[in-house]
Amino acid sequence: MKTVLYLDMNIYNRPFDDQSQVKIRMETMAINALLKLIKGKKYTMLLSFMLDYENSLNPCEDVRMKIEMMSRLATEHIDLTDDILITARSMALKGIKPRDAMHLACADNGQASWFITCDDKLVKKGRFMDGNFNIVNPVDFIRSEVK
Repeated sequence: MKTVLYLDMNIYNRPFDDQSQVKIRMETMAINALLKLIKGKKYTMLLSFMLDYENSLNPCEDVRMKIEMMSRLATEHIDLTDDILITARSMALKGIKPRDAMHLACADNGQASWFITCDDKLVKKGRFMDGNFNIVNPVDFIRSEVK
């Protein structure tokens, strides 16, 4: 059985951030390694309507197009359903930001094993959430999963 990953939008954007900060550079290196592993079919990647929506808001056309190309590695697309809305509302009531809650609900709906994000606050909150997937930073994912 393949390990299913849901990558938060900040994962797709991280390679386009200022790489002069060590943390950002390390996350970018981990993301590039992760994308190679997904391309090599070691992991399966989910895409969602929420990722599509957030990417459509990107004012930089070049970056938006590159993110669309990266997202083509996904093998499944999660569409909006009533179940996703119910799950997202429940998470929002527990203090998760609405967009983050939608992403988490999409990951849950797509039966992700891992939710990968550069949002340190969301990683911390994820430790206290009930769920069928782990929430982790890309560097920590590479350290723990890739052998």
